[in-house]
Amino acid sequence: MTLSDEDLWRVLRGIADMPYGAGQIAALEQLLRRVDAADDRHLAFVTRMQATTGYVYGGEPAKSFVTFSWCLSEFDRDPQPYHQRHLHQLLWHFKYMVSGLLKFPEVPLDRTYAVLDDMERRYRAGGHSLQTVHKHRFRVADHVGDAEAAAHWYRLWQTTPRDELSDCAGCDPTSQVGYLADTGRDAEAVALAEPVLAGRLTCTEQPQAILTALLLPYLRTGRGESARDAHREAYRKLRGNLADLWDIGDHIEFCTLTGNEARAVELVERHLDWLDRPPSPAAAMHFAATAAAALRQAGPATVYRRAAEGRPAAEVPAPMLADELAATAAALAARFDARNGTSHQSEWIARRLAVRPSGEHLPLSASVRRRPARPTGDEPTAAPGTATPASADRPGRERVGAATIALPADVDADELLTLAEESWGRHDRATFQAALAACDDRFGSTDLPARTVAHRLALRAAERGDEDDIEGAVELNRTALDLYRSAGEEVPARVVAGRLGVLLTRTDEHAEEGLALVREAAEVLDRLGDDRQRAAGHDRLALALLHQQRWADALAALDRAPADAGGDRHLAARMALHRAHLLEQSDRVDEARAAAEEARGIGRELGIGELLTAACLAWARTVDDPAAAVAACDEALRVAPADAELPVRVARARALLSAGRAADAVNDFVEAVTLCVERGAEGDAFLRWELANAYRMVGRLAEAAEVAEEAVLGLDRLGAQAEADRCRHLLAGVYAGLGEIDPALALLEQLSTNLDGPDNLPHRAQVLEEAGGILYDADRDAVAAERFAAAATAYRLADLPLDELRARRREAYAWFWSDDRPAAVRAVELVDGLAATLAGQSEPEPPVIYELAMAAEAGARVLVGEGRPDEALDRLAGVPDRLRSIEAFGEAAQVEVLVGELLLRLDRPAEAEPLLRRVLGGLPAGSQPVRQTAWLLARALDLLDRPTEAAALRAEHDLDPDE
Repeated sequence: MTLSDEDLWRVLRGIADMPYGAGQIAALEQLLRRVDAADDRHLAFVTRMQATTGYVYGGEPAKSFVTFSWCLSEFDRDPQPYHQRHLHQLLWHFKYMVSGLLKFPEVPLDRTYAVLDDMERRYRAGGHSLQTVHKHRFRVADHVGDAEAAAHWYRLWQTTPRDELSDCAGCDPTSQVGYLADTGRDAEAVALAEPVLAGRLTCTEQPQAILTALLLPYLRTGRGESARDAHREAYRKLRGNLADLWDIGDHIEFCTLTGNEARAVELVERHLDWLDRPPSPAAAMHFAATAAAALRQAGPATVYRRAAEGRPAAEVPAPMLADELAATAAALAARFDARNGTSHQSEWIARRLAVRPSGEHLPLSASVRRRPARPTGDEPTAAPGTATPASADRPGRERVGAATIALPADVDADELLTLAEESWGRHDRATFQAALAACDDRFGSTDLPARTVAHRLALRAAERGDEDDIEGAVELNRTALDLYRSAGEEVPARVVAGRLGVLLTRTDEHAEEGLALVREAAEVLDRLGDDRQRAAGHDRLALALLHQQRWADALAALDRAPADAGGDRHLAARMALHRAHLLEQSDRVDEARAAAEEARGIGRELGIGELLTAACLAWARTVDDPAAAVAACDEALRVAPADAELPVRVARARALLSAGRAADAVNDFVEAVTLCVERGAEGDAFLRWELANAYRMVGRLAEAAEVAEEAVLGLDRLGAQAEADRCRHLLAGVYAGLGEIDPALALLEQLSTNLDGPDNLPHRAQVLEEAGGILYDADRDAVAAERFAAAATAYRLADLPLDELRARRREAYAWFWSDDRPAAVRAVELVDGLAATLAGQSEPEPPVIYELAMAAEAGARVLVGEGRPDEALDRLAGVPDRLRSIEAFGEAAQVEVLVGELLLRLDRPAEAEPLLRRVLGGLPAGSQPVRQTAWLLARALDLLDRPTEAAALRAEHDLDPDE
């Protein structure tokens, strides 16, 4: 479609309102093609001027060299009156060129000096101050490492008067802070910045640029909290802009220096793919160096690297990636030095690569409370919300040797193994391990009977199972079972067969074999075993059936066990816990709670923290009162072994949320995430998602955004797209709450793309509608209308006519406020068609009544804008009454005010006056509708020739008579 020049100018104005980035650049380049085809020199010049700025701030500065050169050549070749209107901007762009040319080693340094000389000539010719020229000569000297020249030009820059071509009140001090910090004058840097930060900064680059420059001066002058706040605020503003890759490298280095290695690696991972499309080689060099230094502190961890052309997505070992990035940085530095004829850049990069944590740890993360120990690569992992028994060598379970526990010296191997077996059943791991160790020490080289060897193997199998080494436990149990059978030991053989069967039911390939073993063992023990052995046999059968999610069968197995578990209170507690779990899964919540309470009581009686913790958690899951659930978690925390603290923290945090105590929940979620990270568990991404929501609920939106960003990255890494998308949805709302409109819209756009399947149509429509709402609130009405229209289409495809009507109504409003009245009228026609279909329902539900009423109001407002007030009034007949019938009193009053306005437009003040008076009497005092209604009522009184009443009304509501 061919656009007129007027249309092209309108498109350019719309592009100027877009955020900097790839979207604006694509729109500018498309417009440039159309502009060149239209052969409008003025428009071509202005479009390229806009493109120069867009390329610089959008992360593609190399393209700005072309557009700037074109504009400068056009300006010099054939001066036109419109050129003078843009002369200030053209002279300003010289600064972009000098800074940009330095960042590309393939551009000879002589070219930069030539541009600087041309800049100075033009500034002198125009009578402008050379302050900013001196500044950029300083930047060149600083870049090549000429300290003497840099100091000279710095002095001239600082002593030359500023003018309208000087950098803004934030950017000039930012460069000064950087120089002062580099020359060891940190206190001066901080003092210089304080009045700048206290003022009002409106530049695109501020305050994030000066806050980034202050990170190290703050840190080195003992202002840790200021450094942390500067990092958080600045990084939030930088993180979405490719053009700021250099500054993001500064933040990575800051994290490394302050002992926040995990956060540094998170930032590296988040921005790593930007190295596939860096804004400049200089930015790539700096980021690669700071990232390499951070990754060298990550131990054997891996980093997720997104796919790029010719490279699949992959987990890359941190040391390998660090070496790669260090080589990249060094190679780029060498290219710059070859261009500059110095070694300054290589020396500078070497210092970046050598950065290590120094000084006291400065906590930065909103999600990790302590500084995690450097990973060694062999930490256990556990999903959050589940308690996994710890091995003897894990933190919190120090291995106990034979000398630690007093054991009788005159006992044989069988007696030691019996002691170990009993200790295992009593959850006394210390004595269990001591007895096994003593057996090995005393009888390891002795030729023992087959039944004794079998018993030893069976206990080792139990230990392996506790360590989640299922394969090893299965192998040991099979050997023990064969030995028991060869020795003719039927009952012990059936006990081991039952244990083996439970393990096998945890696997996919041997589940049926396992269930058969457990069932047969339970039946034999029912005949041959004592009450305790019978109870344990049925309990193992219940566990095996539980693993197969056969809840009813498992409960039936427990019902066949002796009621008192053969007098074994520890076994009775475990059986009560299993029963509670099965009843909970069967939605028999009251019975589950009773079983959990039974286990809880036995746990208290025995004083076994492991049992009591599990029982308290089971009880907390089944109680209706969240305060009671919190109390149960508190009890669990007091006795929980180290490996059970994580699930208790998670349960307590969720209970606190349900109890309306989100602020307290934040602390537990932070502790849970910290524990997860300390143990190397992958589930921290899910917990960060929950933590972000808790932060959101208490209004701590900056922390909510930070943690949600971490969660999205982690969930993507796990391949949990559905959860990642739900977290993106949360994050979009947080961004909107922070006023960060463009990041919110970018996330919603990504979600609408991800939710492209037919099953996701309702969710896709919701996301599109939310994007429309954000745009509408930001007064970007035309784009909002397009999103509402897309949402309506998705709702239609999902067969959700009421939602479609709402989206079309909002579309009509958006077109109306964008002054595209024809589009608004077309939207109203669609609204009318949908409304006619829904109005045919015999007994419409309140939501239908509401949407039909609001659709009538939207149509009326559009018709008023078209100069058709009589038709608009007809649409509103009976609408207020219908709204009041569903108790939508505010909306009813809103429609009646519109009716009053229409009556005045139609010169019917006698009808408008009583209506407006009644509405005014029912509105809340001091609200905006009160002023609007009072104004309309006063106008009606004027038209009815009742000026005294009108004046009194205006005075009462402080209305300007001439308004």
